[in-house]
Amino acid sequence: MVKLRLKRCGRKQRAIYRIVAIDVRSRREGRDIRKVGFYDPIQNQTYLNVPAILYFLEKGAQPTGTVHDILRKAELFQERTSS
Repeated sequence: MVKLRLKRCGRKQRAIYRIVAIDVRSRREGRDIRKVGFYDPIQNQTYLNVPAILYFLEKGAQPTGTVHDILRKAELFQERTSS
């Protein structure tokens, strides 16, 4: 099963996260299938590759709670239901 989840990057006390599609059996810093976004909680910046995210969601990937909140704030689920 594939999940959309956060992968920690950056240095100590200055974490940034990549949003990745990854197999559920992999560890947090394990090998990902594809990078689909970026999230910086300190500067509150988000970059999302919307076509890639929609592709994985259509194939049955499940976002984690935090990734789901990020996608909801970006109004990605409203786009998906109106299409």
